[in-house]
Amino acid sequence: MPAPPFRIKVCGITRKADAQAVFAAGADAIGLNFYTKSPRYLKGSVVDLLELGGIHRSLYRPFGAVGLFVNASVNEILSHIELAKIDMIQLHGDEPPEFLAELPDLPIIRARRMDDRGVAAIAEDLEACRAAGRVPDAVLVDAFTPGRYGGTGETVSWAGLADHPRWLGEVPLILAGGLTPDNVAEAIRMVRPSGVDVASGVESAPGVKDIVKVRDFVAAATAAFESL
Repeated sequence: MPAPPFRIKVCGITRKADAQAVFAAGADAIGLNFYTKSPRYLKGSVVDLLELGGIHRSLYRPFGAVGLFVNASVNEILSHIELAKIDMIQLHGDEPPEFLAELPDLPIIRARRMDDRGVAAIAEDLEACRAAGRVPDAVLVDAFTPGRYGGTGETVSWAGLADHPRWLGEVPLILAGGLTPDNVAEAIRMVRPSGVDVASGVESAPGVKDIVKVRDFVAAATAAFESL
């Protein structure tokens, strides 16, 4: 099965020191959140964004910066790609399948919040993307909370995702939603995803990473992936 360009991503980075520490801990990618209603919204000067977005390139991480967008326009996404040196686009809102074909030729992660309909609804959306002309490079599955787009700390049904290859085919699955240093190994063993994504599970406050938790998370996830 194809794998995404990262196995371990720490999302909601808002500070340069956190970005450096996350990469030093062994994570493959950082997530930069451009959704203005998120407590992890990356606000700052042009210089701040340039420095934060460029850290991964100074460390030779070719797919190290993922830009997270929620119902943004194509022009908004393009401007942030240029400004923050983004390598991958994560669509975390209600973007229609047709929207993917309008985006530039960068890897796209399509986030889906798993509700009572389970994996079947995610598979239907994937087919709609295929019919519209562009399949995402990975599907990220997050917990469903009405009116919120990720970062809630709620978990998804790992058992319900265990047969994801049957539904998603060759499209890699990235697991998110309520992951922590204490549960990520079990989640990886049960779901066998291609990658994991964490935000609130390694924080001391929204947008402020607890580096001890980050190190513990990366160590646990790495060991679990290597044991598959």
